[in-house]
Amino acid sequence: MSKNTSVDKFRRVNVDDYDENNYVDEEDGGENQLGPDEAEVDASIRHLCTGNLNAALQAALKNPPINTKNQAVKDRAENTVVKVLTSFKSNDIEKAVQSLDKNSIDLLMKYIYKGFEKPSENSSAILLQWHEKVLAAGGVGSVVRVLTARKTV
Repeated sequence: MSKNTSVDKFRRVNVDDYDENNYVDEEDGGENQLGPDEAEVDASIRHLCTGNLNAALQAALKNPPINTKNQAVKDRAENTVVKVLTSFKSNDIEKAVQSLDKNSIDLLMKYIYKGFEKPSENSSAILLQWHEKVLAAGGVGSVVRVLTARKTV
C-alpha cells in the first residue's frame, strides 16, 4: 500500500468532462448560412447546356448550410442539389466531377448520402451513378470523411 493515501489532488479532475457522449460542437456562424442561391441554380439549369449545368452544380455547392440547426434550410439545400444532380445526363457526370476540388467532392458526397435517405422517383439510380464517379475521384477517403463528419448538410 502507498505511504501517502490521504493525498487526493488527483481527484480534482472531472473525468466526465471528457466523456464522448457529453461532447458538444460549438456552433458558430450558422445563423447566417442560408444555403445555395436557388435563383442562380434555376437560371443555370434552364439554359440546358453542359457548361451551365456545371455552373449550376458549382452554385448548388456554394454556401452549404453545415453549421446551421435550421432543418428547413438544410432540406431546401438538399432538394436544390438533388435537382441539379438529376438534371445531368449520364455522359456528363464524370466531366462535372472532374471540375470539382477536394472539398467540393466531399461536400457532394455528403449530399449524395443525404439524397439516399429520402429517395424520390428515379433519384436513387442517378445518385448511384454520381456516387460511382465521385468515389472514383475522391477515393475511399472521401467516404470515410463524410461518414465520420460531425457536421452534416
